[in-house]
Amino acid sequence: MRSALNQLLDLQYQLGDLEEHLHPAVLFGSRDVVLVDCGYPGSLEILERELLHHGISPASLTKLVLTHQDDDHMGAAAELKEAWPAIEILTSEAEQPYITGERKNLRLQQAEEMQARLPREQRALGLRFCQRLRQVRPVAVDGVLRPGDVFDWGGGCEILSTPGHTPGHLSIRALDGDFLITGDAAVVENGALAVANPQFCLDLPAAERSLERLARYGCRRYLCYHGGPLDNGAKT
Repeated sequence: MRSALNQLLDLQYQLGDLEEHLHPAVLFGSRDVVLVDCGYPGSLEILERELLHHGISPASLTKLVLTHQDDDHMGAAAELKEAWPAIEILTSEAEQPYITGERKNLRLQQAEEMQARLPREQRALGLRFCQRLRQVRPVAVDGVLRPGDVFDWGGGCEILSTPGHTPGHLSIRALDGDFLITGDAAVVENGALAVANPQFCLDLPAAERSLERLARYGCRRYLCYHGGPLDNGAKT
């Protein structure tokens, strides 16, 4: 789904018997081509192929916005920075130290704490998940995004603070209500917006409040990283 202002990508992964789809967005501004989130570590080739499929030169990207610290959203950031050094990496102030490696990733902390409570038959899977998170490469952040910051990306948009899934999670809303990029503040389930993996939210009440706020905007399209686009602002 592309207009002159935005493009939703479809990154496909085969994880064992499971096929997973992630949906980074590209926003176009007068001087910027902005990628919002970038997939798992090792996604550079997939990203390049998907961008070119939509007629977007990977070298044209000027900014990478990271909604939060989870590995499926920021895992390929270090690769992108190496491939296209001029790209500026932006995130919220609260997420920055976890993305740069100054502080231990909160999802890894959560996974390690849960490990001892897992049933015996799930512990090997839990250990593999922890190891996967430990292997994510940190990356320098070039700039901080704050709630209310306004840009001309996508025809005009603002940064929203949508905490809960992680403390500094951010989303992006078109000023004219055309779209809302949710990150993991909302996913599409059964044709409606829902909290993403509520059992893993670091602050579930905050995540529920963020979801309610996003739904109240009544945007024409909700661009969800998991589940893809939801048209007509379907309510939760």
